[in-house]
Amino acid sequence: MEYRLATLADIPQIEKLQQKYHINSIAEEDRADGFVTTYFNAVRLQSLIEDEAGVAIALDGDKVVGYATAASWQFWAQWPLFQVMIDDLQNMVYLGRQLNTENSYQYGPVAVDKEYRSTGVFPNLFETSRREMSQRYPVLVTFINTINGRSLRAHEKLQLDIIKPFKFQGNNLVALGYDTSKRTPGSTI
Repeated sequence: MEYRLATLADIPQIEKLQQKYHINSIAEEDRADGFVTTYFNAVRLQSLIEDEAGVAIALDGDKVVGYATAASWQFWAQWPLFQVMIDDLQNMVYLGRQLNTENSYQYGPVAVDKEYRSTGVFPNLFETSRREMSQRYPVLVTFINTINGRSLRAHEKLQLDIIKPFKFQGNNLVALGYDTSKRTPGSTI
């Protein structure tokens, strides 16, 4: 298994995995096993890769079997949910510091192909992303929809801390944080 930052050549495979696990297209029977809610078209993926170094991927041979995204709050501001989070950073304290767009970044979504779950791919993917982003930010912030139990459990295993619950468009979400100076629990890379 190889873990690295994505290049533009990886976009078609990332899009395929995204389509498979996006909430709007995932098979109903697979929804309980986790899903992603943020959609990236090819142009946004290109910007995420080129401008943010923000897509970590897991490869089995030449097949992309997982991806994790991360970027500055400025990148995420184009989506209404993230604008709400940006506006609420002033109400979030983590590791004794008031969060803002300069000392934190948004991580996620992340998707791991079903066949590779519970095999160590997720912590290694998280670690690949953390290593890159820790060079720029001391705090990772993310959110998870509370109906996505698999994602909540997976991130709890990595020791992300709940910062606060919040609501957006009728959805119950939770904001989580992570100290990017800490190595990822369970990572083997």
